[in-house]
Amino acid sequence: MVDVTKWPIFSLMGPQELSTIRKACVFGTSANEAIFITKDDEVYVIGLNCSSCLGTGDSQSTIVPKKLDFLSGRKVVSMSYGSGPHILLATEDGELFAWGHNGYSQLGNGTTNQGVAPVLVSANLLNKKVTEVACGSHHSMALTDSGEVYAWGYNNCGQVGSGSTANQPTPRRVSSCLQNKVAVSIVCGQTSSLAVVDNGEVYGWGYNGNGQLGLGNNGNQLTPCRLAVLQGLCVQQIVSGYAHSLALTDEGLLYAWGSNTYGQLGTGNKSNQLSPLLIMTEKERIVEVAACHSTHTSAAKTQSGQVYMWGQCRGQSIVLPQLTHFTCTDDVFACFATPSVMWRLLSMEHDDFLTVAQSLKKEFDNPETADLKFCVDGKYISVHKAVLKIRCEHFRSMFQSHWNEDMKEVIEIDQFSYPVYRSFLEFLYTDSVELPPEDAIGLLDLATSYCENRLKRLCQQIIKRGITVENAFSLLAAAVRYDAEDLEEFCFKFCVNHLTEVTQTAAFWQINGDLLKDFICRASRCGAFKN
Repeated sequence: MVDVTKWPIFSLMGPQELSTIRKACVFGTSANEAIFITKDDEVYVIGLNCSSCLGTGDSQSTIVPKKLDFLSGRKVVSMSYGSGPHILLATEDGELFAWGHNGYSQLGNGTTNQGVAPVLVSANLLNKKVTEVACGSHHSMALTDSGEVYAWGYNNCGQVGSGSTANQPTPRRVSSCLQNKVAVSIVCGQTSSLAVVDNGEVYGWGYNGNGQLGLGNNGNQLTPCRLAVLQGLCVQQIVSGYAHSLALTDEGLLYAWGSNTYGQLGTGNKSNQLSPLLIMTEKERIVEVAACHSTHTSAAKTQSGQVYMWGQCRGQSIVLPQLTHFTCTDDVFACFATPSVMWRLLSMEHDDFLTVAQSLKKEFDNPETADLKFCVDGKYISVHKAVLKIRCEHFRSMFQSHWNEDMKEVIEIDQFSYPVYRSFLEFLYTDSVELPPEDAIGLLDLATSYCENRLKRLCQQIIKRGITVENAFSLLAAAVRYDAEDLEEFCFKFCVNHLTEVTQTAAFWQINGDLLKDFICRASRCGAFKN
């Protein structure tokens, strides 16, 4: 779990106060401001209050958290900050609020008056539900639930995407070649903008002096342009630094482009790249990338949980990804970025009974305290009946007096393999699963049999991260077999996105005819076979 006290601004808060934090973001030119949301959906701010960016109604700084009553009870789903700073915040209801610096109308209220308190941004967004926000240095973007992108504010380089360089005082839909596209993600560099659409294509516009739009040139773009080099790839996540960009595909491949003054592209040199370049090819699959427009730092997390960093790190230029001892990309920014801001709105899951959880984890497979053993493939796993009964309905039923198993000290299991069954029992003690993707199918089978829905979801996450062209159709078949709808949809989209390669694998032709027919029909309806 991320420790927010790694960011100095939180270090004065006590343990009890810190334990209430559910989401947080540190921002500002010196990382001297922060906003956090509690478990009760109360919004608090703390820090220097440059340009009234704390939204407290005045320009006074505060070393003690202040509550923003106006936002009380609103569930925050997305938040971003600019360089002024100005703040954008979206709620679960789709409302958009803005405050702080407004010298370029980046608050979207039609004026250039500083916003001292949160104000609802409604111009051109009536009846629109905002799901995600992004801020550049002095421009703003919002994504709606229907996949529309809106932009406003500073537009000296075309970063608003309006076709001109005139500042945009209110939200305006970014159209041009995005007109009939469904956007799923948006990010901003300092003066550039990027969007990912639902088929994995990437579009960029705005400042391109360092090649941060990835178009193969360094000319500014006043309207969205597709990154042709990424044609055929399905981009899953995209992030932007000050003047560089990173894109992660659904196959775990990482591409970098743009400014490389500090080695932030991870290419081993400091030469700018005008087009996306594949990096970290010798590493294992990447599952997350991190960057933000305030810094020249990059970070990535691999499938096994290793975290790498590169770029500007505490004043040094790290030109190749450096393995760290961190467990999350957020720690890279807390300890090595300049300024030490957060690259995203950070979510924290607190365990209110941490001591009990630690104790349970310690006692798993401990024969000294256990009162029951499972024998799987000739190997024993020691457990506690009480824990199993408390944690699992299947065992609660099993250990009734009318079941034979209730009287046994050793229970034989032959339906599942040892790694799968051990992972299941360990999950009951730890709430987590550590299992390679290839074994997760068996665990998904078990979770389905035992009606363990949370475990089922965890298995699906593991399987998603392990999907490849070679195993995609096998995973799709397994998802159908175990009625895992979310996983089925994910695998289906992956197969469609990589249709040519998938149809050439052995797994595709080994599947039974009914599933094959169903896939072809669905893929046809999605337009997969159009010329």
